[in-house]
Amino acid sequence: MPGFFISPRLCYFKFMETKMPFSFFTFPNGLRLITVPVTSTDSVTVLVMVGTGSRYENKEINGISHFLEHMMFKGTAKRPKVTDIALELDTIGAEYNAFTGKEYTGYYVKCAAEKVDTALDVISDIFQNSKLDAEEMERERGVIIEEINMYLDTPARYVGDLFEELMYGDQPLGWHITGPKEVIRKLSRGDFVKYFTTHYFDKNTVIAVAGNIDPGQIKQKVSSYFSDVRTNQKLEALKVKEEQDRPRLKIHNKKTDQTHFIIGFRAFDYFSDKEAVLNVMSLVLSAGFSSRLWNEFRDKRGLSYYIRATNNSYADAGYFEISAGVDNTRLTEALDAALAECKKLADQAVSAAELKKVKDYAHGKLAIGLETSDELASFYADQELLKREILTPEQKLAKIDAVTAEQLQAAAQEIFRPERLNLALIGPFEQDDIKINKIINSW
Repeated sequence: MPGFFISPRLCYFKFMETKMPFSFFTFPNGLRLITVPVTSTDSVTVLVMVGTGSRYENKEINGISHFLEHMMFKGTAKRPKVTDIALELDTIGAEYNAFTGKEYTGYYVKCAAEKVDTALDVISDIFQNSKLDAEEMERERGVIIEEINMYLDTPARYVGDLFEELMYGDQPLGWHITGPKEVIRKLSRGDFVKYFTTHYFDKNTVIAVAGNIDPGQIKQKVSSYFSDVRTNQKLEALKVKEEQDRPRLKIHNKKTDQTHFIIGFRAFDYFSDKEAVLNVMSLVLSAGFSSRLWNEFRDKRGLSYYIRATNNSYADAGYFEISAGVDNTRLTEALDAALAECKKLADQAVSAAELKKVKDYAHGKLAIGLETSDELASFYADQELLKREILTPEQKLAKIDAVTAEQLQAAAQEIFRPERLNLALIGPFEQDDIKINKIINSW
């Protein structure tokens, strides 16, 4: 696959008082490569990101993106045994794994810099040549089903799936990434081969290599190792439909020692110019031990062990959430407290001192977060894959720094409204619980 050309997006930025360049290259067939050289580390991370996930599925194959992720480690023509891939990577002391979301799937190997060829060889092999063996598939069904069971038995994890069911209903964004067990039991090898060949291809893939590397050498190595990558045309996900005119509630009745809940509001997609505003809002509410929610839930009330606020977004939808796990007898108190903090943001402008504090927090956290090669690879690859735009850390922080108290209050007034409110919880409660319904319907 000769003939790279260099994108105009060849950028350099000053970050943490050192120059850290990244380079963006595109193959003639559309395969994209990001290299991030860092001389202060002895590791390298090779990350391959594919623009597919559960929202690219239909009901008949819901869960196949995640199932396929598992099958990619089950052998290739070059490494036919199940243990061949693991043994080769374990022998060099590598860290390796994969992950599936609703809009992406990723595979990575992190290893010593001198072993980068091994990492590229293995990860390109599974990406291009996975056998998708039928016998291995039958064995892996049991693994997937037990993973589903594990999530169902973990309320702090499962409540997130429940919340998105409530938000998006019977459409791809509302389905579980792991899929239902009855679909997992029926998927055929033909389903996998078709999905593999139609979703894992050149224009749908971003490769990021970060760490102690020579970008020119990496460019040539990737050209060689990924010479057999499939060619296809980009698929479009089904657009999400959002219809809501009043608060919504979804309760999963389960005997638990504590109730896990997510209370959230429909917000904005990740292309919105308000994304940075909501990210700052999440910092005001839950950035560190001095944050508003931590102070209210833990220091003042002793309500919960964990409490967090998060801005979540997709290509065409988004929501702002507050989540916690609380004693069953104190659920209504916790819901009242969370909603009160939302109302406070809408009613009162954040002070200059508090705004400066959370912006400084963002600077510090990003500096710490980008100290490792795997985080650097993810930072760049995620942006390019999802938004086809790469902001440097400096540019990301500039957007955070530009957020004003007036913008925060305006965004709070826009999203913290009854017709945007959704509450999902897991605990010993019924759907028609009077106290819970009264809280959300009278807010």
